[in-house]
Amino acid sequence: MNRRTKRILTIAGIYLIPALFAFKAVAQDLNGYQKPPKEITSIIENTVNRNIVISGKGKFMAILQEPGYPSIKEISQPLLKLAGLRINATNSSSNGIAKYSSVTLKNIESDKEFPITSLPKDAQVGHLVFSPTENQLAFAVFLDNEVQLWVASTSTGVAQRLTNFPLNDTYGKLMEWAPDGTAILAKFIVDNRKALPEQDFTPDGPIITENLGGKSPARTYQDLLKNQYDELLFDDHLTAQIKMVYLNGQAVNFNRPGIYRNFSFSPDGNMVMVWTVTKPYSYYVPVSRFPYDVEIFDKYGKLTKKLAQVPLADKLPSGFDAVIKGPREFQWRADKPQTYIWVEAQDQGDPSERVSIRDIVYMQNLIGDDKPVKLASCYLRFNDIVWGDDQIAILTERWWKTRAERRVFIKPGNQSYRVNLWDRYYEDAYSDPGQFVTVKNEFNKNVLLLEYNSLKRVTDPSNINIFSISEGASPQGNRPFLLKFNVKTKVTDTLFRSKAPFYERPIYFANQSKLLISRESNIEPTNYYSIDLNRRNQTQLTFFPNPNPELFGVIKKPISYKRADGLNLNAVLYLPKDYQTSQGRLPVLMWAYPREFKTAAAAGQVKGSPYQFTRISWASPIFWVTQGFAVLDNVDMPIVGESNDQPNDTFIEQLKENAQAAINKVNDLGVGDPKKIAVGGHSYGAFMTANLLAHTNLFAAGIARSGAYNRTLTPFGFQAEERTYWESPDVYYKMSPFSYADKIKTPILLIHGEADDNSGTFPVQSERFYSALKGHGATSRFVLLPNEAHSYRAKESVLHMLWEMDNWLKTYVKNKKDGDKQINSSLKK
Repeated sequence: MNRRTKRILTIAGIYLIPALFAFKAVAQDLNGYQKPPKEITSIIENTVNRNIVISGKGKFMAILQEPGYPSIKEISQPLLKLAGLRINATNSSSNGIAKYSSVTLKNIESDKEFPITSLPKDAQVGHLVFSPTENQLAFAVFLDNEVQLWVASTSTGVAQRLTNFPLNDTYGKLMEWAPDGTAILAKFIVDNRKALPEQDFTPDGPIITENLGGKSPARTYQDLLKNQYDELLFDDHLTAQIKMVYLNGQAVNFNRPGIYRNFSFSPDGNMVMVWTVTKPYSYYVPVSRFPYDVEIFDKYGKLTKKLAQVPLADKLPSGFDAVIKGPREFQWRADKPQTYIWVEAQDQGDPSERVSIRDIVYMQNLIGDDKPVKLASCYLRFNDIVWGDDQIAILTERWWKTRAERRVFIKPGNQSYRVNLWDRYYEDAYSDPGQFVTVKNEFNKNVLLLEYNSLKRVTDPSNINIFSISEGASPQGNRPFLLKFNVKTKVTDTLFRSKAPFYERPIYFANQSKLLISRESNIEPTNYYSIDLNRRNQTQLTFFPNPNPELFGVIKKPISYKRADGLNLNAVLYLPKDYQTSQGRLPVLMWAYPREFKTAAAAGQVKGSPYQFTRISWASPIFWVTQGFAVLDNVDMPIVGESNDQPNDTFIEQLKENAQAAINKVNDLGVGDPKKIAVGGHSYGAFMTANLLAHTNLFAAGIARSGAYNRTLTPFGFQAEERTYWESPDVYYKMSPFSYADKIKTPILLIHGEADDNSGTFPVQSERFYSALKGHGATSRFVLLPNEAHSYRAKESVLHMLWEMDNWLKTYVKNKKDGDKQINSSLKK
């Protein structure tokens, strides 16, 4: 073991050892990891998941196979926890990056398919990006000791390592193709990196922070910097050298080493915009709020222009509409060689300020001596812009407080032009036009797909068709569609819409006749098809088998019902294979996650599709349909606060009404035994579960995973709550199940990841809640999963979690007896 590795392991112990002590302090059962019944275990061990990536011009499809669940040994490797990040110090990568165990390339036009070959044994890949010419696929190869830059030929699938320099994938953007496809700009470990001195655990003095006036509200972030040695580690591991790597393997340093958030080629490829993190760092907010410089360099790394020095964002006003003062949101204009834009708040970034204009978007051409021009004024907060050409761009602005959204037709060549195309509330899914269809332009940048008559456009430049793809939410469920929309007349033409008994979703369209879609049904897993819109014929591109054959024949029923106040609610009911009501009522597992709405109309809309294939992940409750349960999943738990009312002012009351309505429905259907219903949820769903057990006697048992139960520990807001504890102390108290631990008499199972990385759900939330429950004699059990984050990853952890849930459900629900207070012998007190 070299000195550097030894140092890293020692440092990692700072984070791991206290957590292990905490685990031993609360653990009650030290028999090791357990497995649930074979039907559940089989699903976890045999599931194969696949994703796809379509090349920019639609010629190729990369089929990506996900690896199975990692082992507990794999996820227990030392991680550095710095400024809100978790870093694998051994190979300089960010923890949680999406990786794949194999890649297959498919030529959509020729239907030829071949695997990527010549990769290192047992390697995993990620960050896949097709070249602008589509003759190469670039990707990162993840090994135990380093991350490598590779490319593969899209005509043969043969891969090769492009350079021997190891990548630095600890933070921010990793790589980008030059627009002409001749090189890749990527981040690498700094040349001749020096080992840090070993940490001296003898303190030099106290750690002091101070606030000399000015409000600095901040939510409860995880994994923040704690001391000067953390700062040294942060600098050491995140500092990267950007290099321009050519396809012949030549690698040339670009600019100086730095901590890079992002970098982006200008459309013509001659300039690069770079975002670089600067000091001072903060111990109270993550790296995403650290100060940074925005600069433009030429493609050889020479500084051309400094655009902004964005300050530390530790004093943002309260509210989800708050932003920093000064310039922000820098980006290139995709349809011009070297024109860029930025946004500046006109309300000092404070949503409580009353102003008519919230943001102004400015634009400047880097070529020549052009002065900045005002491109557009935003009456709400700037959200996004999609470029077309001089005659059209679509700007989106939003205001979280009211859920308002406007999509505005502007003309970059005529800054006074502004026409609202859609003025809506974005929580209203039925009115969502979807995402605008874009295509690659001559610069390999995404621009609006436009359709127009070239001759007529000279005299009538606004007579343009654009396209969008929407989920197609409707009272019949989601029916995705491809829409053509004329921005002048606002006349629409639906070119494609999903039809029963399938759920079909457009995924690629370039205004030829070819449309690529995904298709699935209740009995058919997701596969991909090419459709000729003119001839209306289709070609199946993939033939993926059922990833969960164990669930074949399970009955799936979307159901609708009403709350006592008349609000429409929805859920999905799963019943065991071949079940009939004549066989008797079943025990029920109800699984939900509350959501806030500003209107009852939006809250009552139908979600999802009745024709989607049943997928199951580690977090799903559907496993228990194999154990003789009826499973009520995605149960609507809307919390509505219309007009000036705040949703959380009546959180408990609405939660109770939602739960009662769902129970009434399964009872009315004759499938559920109202005395044998369990409720559960993950994260905010766990919080919901604990509140339902604290305020009702509706359930036989509850399961709460990775939740927060004492809202005073998240005093500057949580979930969709903008008010602070000091502004609304009664709301925080009443919404905290911890406040009512003495009222909980229903058996509750608490599960939490020991290394939870989610804001607000520190493991101490479950530890303290369990102590309160135990202190008041509640039937309860607390399971802490070593080295697991907010989402559980290791196979051993997932199987054990499912075993715990299965035992709890069978003991206190399925096999429940009146007055039963004891858990079975397999679960120790």
